[in-house]
Amino acid sequence: MTGMGPLSEESRFSVAVRDPVWKHIWLTPELAEITRSEPFLRLYRIRQLGPTEYVYPGATHTRAAHSLGVYHVAQRLLRVLLARGARDWVTQTGCDSFLAAALLHDLGHFPFTHSLKELPLDDHETLTRRIMLSQPLASLIAETGADPEMAAAIVDHSVSGAGEETDFFRHLLSGVLDPDKLDYLNRDAFCCGVPYGIQDTDFILSQIEPDRKLGIVIPSRAIMSIESILFSKYLMYRSVYWHRQVRMATAMMKKTLHAALEKKLIEPDNLYSQDDEGIFALVASLDFPEKEIARDVRSRNFFSVAAEYPYEERFAPLENLAIRTLAECRIADFLSVETGIKVSAHRVLADIPERISFESDLMISDTRAPFSESSTVFSRDVVDRFTASLRILRVAVHPSAAEAVAKIPDLKAKLAKCLTVG
Repeated sequence: MTGMGPLSEESRFSVAVRDPVWKHIWLTPELAEITRSEPFLRLYRIRQLGPTEYVYPGATHTRAAHSLGVYHVAQRLLRVLLARGARDWVTQTGCDSFLAAALLHDLGHFPFTHSLKELPLDDHETLTRRIMLSQPLASLIAETGADPEMAAAIVDHSVSGAGEETDFFRHLLSGVLDPDKLDYLNRDAFCCGVPYGIQDTDFILSQIEPDRKLGIVIPSRAIMSIESILFSKYLMYRSVYWHRQVRMATAMMKKTLHAALEKKLIEPDNLYSQDDEGIFALVASLDFPEKEIARDVRSRNFFSVAAEYPYEERFAPLENLAIRTLAECRIADFLSVETGIKVSAHRVLADIPERISFESDLMISDTRAPFSESSTVFSRDVVDRFTASLRILRVAVHPSAAEAVAKIPDLKAKLAKCLTVG
């Protein structure tokens, strides 16, 4: 690309948004107009960390705040890469599309963080693309100088044959040192009042180098940046994202909505446009036993943990929600016999965290070796052990039955039999 390149016109970015993490975030008037559209305004009504505020009262920040933060880091990232050679293969339209994608990457996100991912619903990236290509957003995106189709394809990787430039921007938006992680780790730690997620963003951005095929690479002196991301992500999962009480609240909502979907009381389309308040109102309008679970979440009357188990492959079938529901029925029958009181299946919960990936294969530019072969600490095996250690299977019951259940002899071993399929 010739001339000064994209983003050289500083005067385009004339609308300031004050942010507690990044201070000033600068938008063009056209991007600012997008933030006033109804699809974006919905993000102001969705907590970034769902029910985490029940444990960390400061965690009331929204998907909108996070989206603005991702856009800000993406803009800074892009400026650095353009100055270091990326202008040779990107276009102005591509840069504008990347910034629009960063701002709008979470448009299709559900309430309650990722707790609904296991439900039979479309991926939030697919929903985001659908919203971006619908009105009014398609026209608003075009007004920024972006190509709506390209911006949507940067977010949704299921779109095949999108082209080399789109692939380059996909690597930037979703990778090891991407703007999404650099915002959510910093922002979530800041709002929760914990130190674990804070990243040295200035140093990271000073070290990255553009790569036409891989997006970014870093020199070996910056390996500690990836190590910091990996360890911070591990600590944030352990202390915040998968905190025992947070897991319980999200699992309770998942159980509620899974039951409603299975009973055909709601359809997936009923959920796609919901915000935090809307999802509670929708459940409250229905008539089924599990609706009391959502009411308990709202009143912070969380289920009590009866037993915990480190994840083992024998529990793998429980990752299927239908099988998990059958296991909960077996547990309810067992508890009813053992305690002499009726324990309904909707008052029993088996929670198994979803599989997660700790991306780490960023290329080291001066050695041309991937990070997993370059770090003295974070080998692929160590990273795999990180993820495995975080997955804890829990069996919980409604507080009304907790005391009686706790008195059952050899409870943990007996519950494990109920959980094992075959």
